[in-house]
Amino acid sequence: MSSASTTAPASPAPQPGRAPLKPLDQALAELLARAAPLHCVEAVSTFDADGRVLAQDLVSSLDVPAHDNSSMDGYAVRASDWAEGAVLQVSQRIPAGSSGHALAPASAARIFTGAPIPPGADAVVMQEDCEAVEEGVRIKAQPQLGQWIRRRGEDVAAGAVVLRRGERLTPASLGLAASIGFDKLQVAPRVRVALFSTGDELVMPGEVAPADMKPGAIYNSNRFFLRALLLRLGCTVTDLGIVPDRLDATIAALKGASQAHDLILTSGGVSVGEEDHIKPAVQALGELALWQIAMKPGKPFAYGKLGGAHFIGLPGNPVSSFVTFLVLVRPFLLKLQGATEVAPSPIALPAHFDWPKADKRREFLRARRNADGGLELFGNQSSGVLTSAVWGDGVIDNPAGRAIAHGDMVQFIPFSALMA
Repeated sequence: MSSASTTAPASPAPQPGRAPLKPLDQALAELLARAAPLHCVEAVSTFDADGRVLAQDLVSSLDVPAHDNSSMDGYAVRASDWAEGAVLQVSQRIPAGSSGHALAPASAARIFTGAPIPPGADAVVMQEDCEAVEEGVRIKAQPQLGQWIRRRGEDVAAGAVVLRRGERLTPASLGLAASIGFDKLQVAPRVRVALFSTGDELVMPGEVAPADMKPGAIYNSNRFFLRALLLRLGCTVTDLGIVPDRLDATIAALKGASQAHDLILTSGGVSVGEEDHIKPAVQALGELALWQIAMKPGKPFAYGKLGGAHFIGLPGNPVSSFVTFLVLVRPFLLKLQGATEVAPSPIALPAHFDWPKADKRREFLRARRNADGGLELFGNQSSGVLTSAVWGDGVIDNPAGRAIAHGDMVQFIPFSALMA
């Protein structure tokens, strides 16, 4: 393939007096190493377990199906009884939920979908291939051994592990659990998350009309999508609102949130400005272990511990906050729940655009698939343009130092996988 790629160092060179930015893969590995799964387990109704992480293997105590049964409405027959034009006597009728008796030679059993195959029968002929006559039924097509028969245990065999610990449950897996008799499932607990934003410029929608906004004020969009993303991951969320840009207020908010939560998630205040108080507040109360990642958007990212609570600070720019949540916070939360799969696999697709300027940081470019099977790029990749995350249907994971030419294969991660 054509390529305009260039070679770059693993991470950007540090500015004088500053530590180098941590490569994303290294930061994620360190983050996940600290995400010890929560210990307690909950029993929940299978009806209510969608999206939860299974805390124990699910072993079937029965075969599914429990007996050979018909997959069609029709007639159960012995294949060897067929002869062109011959009429078989209908000796019994077997609806689903009942059982028949042994099939006599040269006879057929009227059978319905899901009904057990009677002893002696070795094929089912769908009713469309049969003709009911006064003497019985004429089979118009020669049956093949085993046709339209679902065999005992072909879906699940007794003793098989059908769902494994650490799997995130889906609607299909709930149905599978129910098919082997589980009305309750043992799952990991919901992660308790305290969420707040920092920034005196932030205003909540509904509190101030657009026409009355003061210069420099902005609506707090991050609070809405972060809460929604947390709920999609099965967390319980305590929304602590907007904390003023003061060190004492930030310390008080963090200290209070650390008492009854597994994770404190903040947005804004993690840069290095005079009004960014998250770093000194976390250091005053506990440990700050990660600070600033070599990714774009999303360099201002922080991780620490406040007593028994984890702390993660996200950037204030909305796209930066959105992308760092999906790339870093989502796998961290899934690991806390004991999930074995915490990140989706990217898809290789051709770029239908040019991105000639290689960046020193690893980039996550908002893009969407087009009708030709390639990827289009949103025109403005600024970290403040949240429209790009609505227009796009995923991100391109572009390595540091790589320019992209039209036709190059790139790694695409759909939002549908990142926000499942």
